[in-house]
Amino acid sequence: MKKDIHPAYGPAEIVCACGNKVKTASTVPEMQVEICSACHPFYTGQKKIVDTAGRVDRFTKRFEVSKTLQAEKEKRQAEKAKKKKKVKIEKKEIVGKKKGRKK
Repeated sequence: MKKDIHPAYGPAEIVCACGNKVKTASTVPEMQVEICSACHPFYTGQKKIVDTAGRVDRFTKRFEVSKTLQAEKEKRQAEKAKKKKKVKIEKKEIVGKKKGRKK
């Protein structure tokens, strides 16, 4: 192994956002993490959503918007079908009147 080309490997401390600290060895003396085994839902058994960048909130907002858009679309389609049905009824009445005429 060549000398003086490898980084220094020594004691390190990993600090979680929940306050948990873990002592280990690394080339970096201190590391900051957002979630660890002490607060991760898989290890704790708690049901909570781990949301690091607001992804869950963005998804729920988009999902709600898509629901409202879908409801509006269905409403427009129902109104369009109602108009179409009304036009068909009017056409039948007009056609029936024309057949009853004598030339």
